[in-house]
Amino acid sequence: MAAAAESQDRRAELGLGSRGLRDHAARGTLINSGFQLLLAGLGLLQRFIVAAFLTREEFGLWGILIVTLLTLLWLKQIGVADKYVQQNDADQETAFQKAFTIELAMSLAFLVLVVVALPLYALAYSTPQIILPGLLLSLSVPLTAFESPIWIPYRRMQFVRQRVLSAVDPVSAFVITVSLAAAGAGYWALVIGPVAGSLAGGVVATVTCPYALRLRFDRATLRDYVTFSWPLMGLSLANLLVIQGSLLISNRVVGLAGVGAIGLASSIASFAEGVDGIISQTLYPAVCAVVDRKDKLFEAFVKSNRVALIWGMPFGVGLALFAPDIVRYLLGPRWAPATGLLAAFGIIAGFRQVAFNYSVFLRAVNETRPLFVVSLLNLAAFAVAGIPLMIWLGLTGYALAFAVMTAVQIAARGYYLGRLFSGFKITRHMVRAIAPSVPAAAVILGLRAAVPLPHELPVAIAQLALYVVVTIAATAWFEGPLVRELLRYVRNAGLAPARAT
Repeated sequence: MAAAAESQDRRAELGLGSRGLRDHAARGTLINSGFQLLLAGLGLLQRFIVAAFLTREEFGLWGILIVTLLTLLWLKQIGVADKYVQQNDADQETAFQKAFTIELAMSLAFLVLVVVALPLYALAYSTPQIILPGLLLSLSVPLTAFESPIWIPYRRMQFVRQRVLSAVDPVSAFVITVSLAAAGAGYWALVIGPVAGSLAGGVVATVTCPYALRLRFDRATLRDYVTFSWPLMGLSLANLLVIQGSLLISNRVVGLAGVGAIGLASSIASFAEGVDGIISQTLYPAVCAVVDRKDKLFEAFVKSNRVALIWGMPFGVGLALFAPDIVRYLLGPRWAPATGLLAAFGIIAGFRQVAFNYSVFLRAVNETRPLFVVSLLNLAAFAVAGIPLMIWLGLTGYALAFAVMTAVQIAARGYYLGRLFSGFKITRHMVRAIAPSVPAAAVILGLRAAVPLPHELPVAIAQLALYVVVTIAATAWFEGPLVRELLRYVRNAGLAPARAT
């Protein structure tokens, strides 16, 4: 009863008027998708542009630096924003100030951690040159704490305001990073750009914040956040061990140039995962508002994951099919050793979208412990299969290792989703996700097998266009009801839902 009452209060707080929550969330997904696709495309374009100005060794050095900081940063990501969105305090200004205090404290603690840990990482990788740029880049984390006011429109589902504010950081970083790279700054462009972007984002978010930005510490609130967040801390630590372990081994087995290839493949493949993040982030406040309705939760999960897979799976398969053309016509011959890795990570990225947003629903119902369990299973798979494969097969082993870990994660997600949603079958969900990509891949592979095609840019563009056309047609065939529902939202028309099966 208490959960239902809080859920009703939350729906009233959103002030949707005559619009239903589904309608508002769907429109928000479209708004977020438009913004985030542009920003994700901007990030992808930045990687290609900067890669064109850097050598593989320079890119590898940056890869070690950024992965080191990102994995350390995971220890800070304990779900403060998620818990703030989930809470239903009567005094929202006080609730925000308490959350901001915790976020800023964690950000400063992270800065201290980097100062201590970075020399140790430099010693482990035999790359002392990462220390100075790493210390400078880490300054962006305390600055991003001042972007916390963006949580307020996020919680209120004011998507346009949220997206405009959150775009300041990456757009500023893009402009400065590309400009510096073109000017010959090397990997320093990838350091200065993000710090400047974080500064700009923090200033704009603080100036436009509807609440006073004050420090307010409360022990009871801290206990609530710790209860919610400790499994997320464990998840981050397990992920840190996997990523850092794989990088350390790769650095020893394939060298810095090989690490650069891994960094490029991972960053491009992560573009597909960004779309699922868009949808998941949009849905989270709405999911928190209907935690008392399992039927609504199930519908939201199935549809949101299907929408992400409509994009993610074809993108991953396309990356695998056209990896040689990407290297030949965009990256240049020095990136040729990364071709196979790009193709493999395309397929892996596609499958990683299957039930990827399960964490949103577990967080909304305050069940964060399963996320930690899944991360431990992933760590075990890395130790048992990943490490031997990387040592034995190098870059190929790296791809195989992450394929094994992805399979373990999908199985674990299916188990916990089956507990949350009675009757959910991960295999059926996965087959449905793969189906729209099969015809397009078959057409391209069949064409290449039947006709000896020259390696020319117009031919590659024609194949890509054919792949896109067949993918759109197959998606319309397999996911017709869902596509028509999305089009209705775009046209501001009816709200008849597609069947959530």
